Amino acid sequence: MITERGGPEVLRVQEVADPQPDPGTVVIDIAAAALNRADLLQTRGMHPPPSGAPPWPGLEAAGIITAVGEGVSDWHVGQRVCALLDGGGYAEQVVVPVRGLLPVPDEVDLVQAAALPEGLCTVWSNVTGPGGMSAADLQGQWALVHGGSGGIGSLAIQILAGFGARVITTAGGPQRAARCGELGAEVVVDHHAQDFADVVREHTDGRGVPLILDVVGAEYLERNVQVLARHGQLVIIGLMAGGGTAQIDLAALMRWKGLHGTLLRARPPQEKGAIVTQVRREVWPLVEQGRIRPVVHAEYPLDEAVRAQEALAAGGVFGKILLVP
Repeated sequence: MITERGGPEVLRVQEVADPQPDPGTVVIDIAAAALNRADLLQTRGMHPPPSGAPPWPGLEAAGIITAVGEGVSDWHVGQRVCALLDGGGYAEQVVVPVRGLLPVPDEVDLVQAAALPEGLCTVWSNVTGPGGMSAADLQGQWALVHGGSGGIGSLAIQILAGFGARVITTAGGPQRAARCGELGAEVVVDHHAQDFADVVREHTDGRGVPLILDVVGAEYLERNVQVLARHGQLVIIGLMAGGGTAQIDLAALMRWKGLHGTLLRARPPQEKGAIVTQVRREVWPLVEQGRIRPVVHAEYPLDEAVRAQEALAAGGVFGKILLVP
């Protein structure tokens, strides 16, 4: 529970009543919940949960269905699932509308599956939405993913490479760069030692890339526009460096280049449900085949949520941090 606005230290474990399923929902006994940077913002009072969501953080979780609400027919008690949540993942149980559910294959560890829903939905909704690409469009195309070692980036590399894209990604330091290569990135830029714009120009013969997924924000904006190909799409999905304010050369943007910014949690319920459906149809087969796998940095007990958020805020995480009740 968030006791007041502030840093991770304001989180407290509290007992609440067991949740009951509403019509069209299920109750999950949580095996694990994954942390996201949006959780840090919520703790500071800067990213409030949608109406009706629990007031504590947690945007994704995995576990076992223990109860189903009226009208639920395609999901059953005892089923292994992971879920995109409106909130409330930092708990032992959570109520989830069926629109947010994904079935966990037997081959995937249930705890680690908690690291999948939010990242997969974020990446695929931006590739196919503002990115304007289908799975077929990605074959042989260059794509630039910033923050390849993060929770979003580590999945973005796998998704894009899984559909045949040629992925360029950025990471900090040779070890993190090497791990991004193992996930499927064809070119990895160590941003401590290289300028990603120079590397992109070199590998694309100066043409640039048709798709950029950026979690960095202001610090990279100018160079992103420079290396965006004609008719390319830059999608900003995070603001990890330089804040949210930057100057931009509008003349460069007018050379048939698209700039977009999106949030997943703030979308209406029907939009998020449609995204989960699309992910299950188009991306989930790669999970079932083992071609996309969860990337987990560390697991913490639920009652150490403060330490877990502190670790996320400090940086240095590769993939996702999980909370395990």
